[in-house]
Amino acid sequence: MNRTTVVVVMGVSGCGKSTIAARLAERLGWQFAEADLFHPPVNIDKMRGGVPLSDDDRWPWLQSIAAWIDAARRARRPSVITCSALKRKYRELIAGGRDDVALVYLKGDYALIERRLAARAHAYMPASLLRSQFEALEEPGADEHPIVVSIEPPPGEIVEAIVAALR
Repeated sequence: MNRTTVVVVMGVSGCGKSTIAARLAERLGWQFAEADLFHPPVNIDKMRGGVPLSDDDRWPWLQSIAAWIDAARRARRPSVITCSALKRKYRELIAGGRDDVALVYLKGDYALIERRLAARAHAYMPASLLRSQFEALEEPGADEHPIVVSIEPPPGEIVEAIVAALR
């Protein structure tokens, strides 16, 4: 892999994407973007209503994330972005063919993430959608060269494990 320009921090809702990605970006001195901000209002309304997003709902969101990633790469602006990237075809769109984009998969079991979701408030992602996230999840394969990190350690340890893996 060439020198990493963009890191995509992926996983189901509640796995810690925003926390870890923000800390990773700060640790590296890189730009940070939260993929939730790329959702069109119709997607937010669906999720707020407890309705899982379909592939058709996700494509415009993923295309805008891919465009942001490509703009960061063109500008040679090292960046970290969150994105659930639950399915391989989503990851192909945002990271496929980009050998300077690293995928970090925050992996945790359902029970742990369910407990974390119950303890937090999210503007529009209710805990009731966690089951649909796990059903849609296609864990990244070895051919995608993911950095797989357990979400069980404290955030600082997770960030340091990612930094070490990026070297």
